[in-house]
Order: sequence, then structure tokens, then C-alpha cells
Amino acid sequence: MTLKWIDVLKYANNGNPQPDKRVEKSEQDWKSILTDEQFRITRMKGTERAHSSEMCSLFEAGAYSCVCCDTPLFNSEEKFESGSGWPSFTQPIADNSVAYHKDKGRGMYRIEAVCNTCDAHLGHVFQDGPPPTGLRYCINALSMKKDGLENNNKQIEMSNYKKAYIAGGCFWGMEDLFRVRPGIKDTEVGYLGGENDNPTYRNHPEHAEGIEITYDPSETSFEQILDYFFRIHNPTTVDRQGNDIGSSYRSTIFFQNEEEKNVSKEIIQVVNDSNRWDGQVATTLEPFTKFWDAEPEHQDYLVRKPNGYTCHSERFGTFL
Repeated sequence: MTLKWIDVLKYANNGNPQPDKRVEKSEQDWKSILTDEQFRITRMKGTERAHSSEMCSLFEAGAYSCVCCDTPLFNSEEKFESGSGWPSFTQPIADNSVAYHKDKGRGMYRIEAVCNTCDAHLGHVFQDGPPPTGLRYCINALSMKKDGLENNNKQIEMSNYKKAYIAGGCFWGMEDLFRVRPGIKDTEVGYLGGENDNPTYRNHPEHAEGIEITYDPSETSFEQILDYFFRIHNPTTVDRQGNDIGSSYRSTIFFQNEEEKNVSKEIIQVVNDSNRWDGQVATTLEPFTKFWDAEPEHQDYLVRKPNGYTCHSERFGTFL
């Protein structure tokens, strides 16, 4: 949707949209990939000197991404010359790419704009922009990097992608089967639904081993993803998949909205009515809160170790 000032205020007052992904690093890790000035601005909420960057006068086609985490933030088509001395935009590239917070510092009341993926300070949003929205995203040039047209087209395409979050036993096997499905653009393994922040393979109490699926809704659907999900693991065993036992290996769909919740219930009913599995579906439905990436050694595990352990296989044809 096209954001207006009232939308910005709602986010600042009531909570920001869910980002596609979260990136969190220690202060030392940020310092290792940023210049001193980039770190001061993005991680310490600094402000660069007005008119200090040629980015203000650059209007070539392309996208502007977060200098910290590469998240696409703004499109060149929404860039305009404000005369303020900082790059200015009328809209973010996606509704959930920027987060908004109240800023009452320096004797003023402003709305701070930050990267919704990594919390990098970008700048502020004001009401003195051009019509039809009247928004001006006043952004520090050093908080962004410019991408070319080819990459911009890719980012626009990716902004139309959706994500799904499921768990059904060891995440290696499930990821390996999903990665080659039609319409699946990316897969990540990680932890969902547990007790602690920053979980690890050795410390993820009550987190399920799950996968984040990025898909193109023009090529596949949430229903088709769930259909395949119920074909490659046994959904009738509680906290167990093959030899793997415990809540880490539970069968769960992490729904992001009411539509996904209702679709999940419908697919479960279809699977139960089919009587293909020996028993009723025990898959739980849990609201999605956050996806924590697993360690690098667990990503693409069966690509690197094709003879590695897995308890997943395609056991039935489609339920739909």
C-alpha cells in the first residue's frame, strides 16, 4: 500500500510491521564491516553533515539498500530533490522495510526511521514532502548504498515474494526437499517458537527446528507448500520424527495471519479425511513471532553432505 502520515504514526504508536528477516550482530561485528562514520550514524544514531554527499543529486535508476544488512529500502523512482541536504524519498520500497520510532531528543518531537531488518538508524520522516502522500524520508546517505538497475529489478521482484514457516523434524531433510520445489526461491533453516533469544543448536529450549521458505506466489501457493509439507514427514507423531525425539522435532505450522491459520486448518482436515496416514494429524498451529537463523554449518547441509542423515522423503502424491 501507499503509506501516508497517519500510517507512519500508527506504526510508531502501535508497533511496526513484521520484517521479512532479522539481522542482529554484536557491536564489534558491526564495527568490523562498517567505516567509523557509518557506524556512528547507523549504530549510534548520528547525523551526517548536510550537503556532504553527492547522493543527494543522483537520480539514476536503481535501489538504495541498508549499508549494514543489504535490505532494500528505497527505490530511485521515489527519490526527489528536497533541498534539505540529505537524500529524500516519498515512500519506502516495501511496507515492512522501514520501522518507525518516536524521537523526542534535541528538544523536538520527530519520527525516526530505522531499517526494520537490523535497526540501523536511517534518518527521520517528515510531513513536508510532495503530493500525493506529503511524506519526506530524510535519510543519511552513509546509511545506504546504491544498487544498479539490474539489481533494482531483482529487488522489486523479490518484494513480491512471500515467506512461510514450518517445522517437521530435522530441518536438514525438510530444507533439502523444499529447495527444489517449483516457485521456491530460497530456504533457510533455523529455530522458531522457543523460550530464548539468539538460540543455538546446543541451546534452543522449546524452539522447533524449522525452515523459512521464500516463495513466489505467482508460481506456487501457501496451500501447495502445506500440501507438500504433509507429504514429506509424518504429521501424526507428537514431538517426534523418525529417530529424533523431543519438542525440537515437533510438527508445527507457524502462521503469520488469520488467513494462513484458516488455510492450515483446512489442509489439516483434508489430510485427515484422506486416511493416508495411520492416525490423525498432530501438527500444531502456533503464531509466528520470530525466525532465528541456524548456524552456517546447518544451512544447505545435505547439499554439502549428500549422504548425511535425513528422515524425510516424499511418501504420497498431492492431497489437493
